[in-house]
Amino acid sequence: MENRILGLHHITAIAGMAKKNLEFYTKVLGLRLLKKTVNFDDPGTYHFYFGDERGSAGTILTFFPHEGARRGSAGTGMATNIAYAVSEGSFDFWIERFEKYNVIYNKPSEKFGEKYLTFLDPDGLKLELVIPKNSDNRTPWETDEVKANVATKGFHGVTLTLQNKEKTAQVLTDIFGYTFQEQSGNRYRYATDAVDTANIIDLVELPNEARGIGGAGTNHHIAFRVKNEEVLMHFHDKIAGLGYNITNKIDRNYFYSLYFREPGGVLFEIATDNPGFSIDEPWDKLGEGLLLPPQYESRRAELEAVLPKLD
Repeated sequence: MENRILGLHHITAIAGMAKKNLEFYTKVLGLRLLKKTVNFDDPGTYHFYFGDERGSAGTILTFFPHEGARRGSAGTGMATNIAYAVSEGSFDFWIERFEKYNVIYNKPSEKFGEKYLTFLDPDGLKLELVIPKNSDNRTPWETDEVKANVATKGFHGVTLTLQNKEKTAQVLTDIFGYTFQEQSGNRYRYATDAVDTANIIDLVELPNEARGIGGAGTNHHIAFRVKNEEVLMHFHDKIAGLGYNITNKIDRNYFYSLYFREPGGVLFEIATDNPGFSIDEPWDKLGEGLLLPPQYESRRAELEAVLPKLD
């Protein structure tokens, strides 16, 4: 039971203007800014982490905002929809809020017996609010305007759009321990019983759809959660043994990671719970300062001069 995937860890997407991205997710959606750091591979670009009070796995949405980035195009071979769980009765609040802040949204609908409300962020990234069938008892982060009774509780699940779902489904079931739940048209739902929340992956099969083009408003990768490095390396050996090209363990400061591209084209990451977000800031100060990876600390003045202004 220990060597299990524990649902989603985080999801990472690409944005355009950093200030607009930060304001939307903290002010409009009411998420907590957990970390303001930089891209390991491009330190002139921010890396924002948003989530609940302590950055619990299954609540963490991260962005690489690139000023002036071209708008991407969602399509096959990528994650195309991020779903957040909310409480029953919260949709009226969110519709009023979306109207107030000129957020593009669709009228509520239903799939797999769950009500959902789709909307777009400023770069066109597709998100939705879902009222889960099963109660979600996670404690959300709340702000002065977005109180706990309507706030997002963390991820409900994510949708992957694929030209052919079969080999992706095999990764989910044979490697990650997910099981097929139900089908609605060309949408196939998979879930793991290892956790009660952030445990759903929907596969949408569109054989004639063009492949997605990365850019602002698209998802970069999705990360699955494991308990620690021992379990991480168990999956490394398992996945490598099946012939997939998987990275070595990478230290991402707040978790350890592996990456591989699944057969449908989506970049998958596996990330650990440890060490967490309090290793370089106290809980009550998360997200307040610019945190640099150790290798870039000597360049702080240079990077602060080139990073976009946020106020």
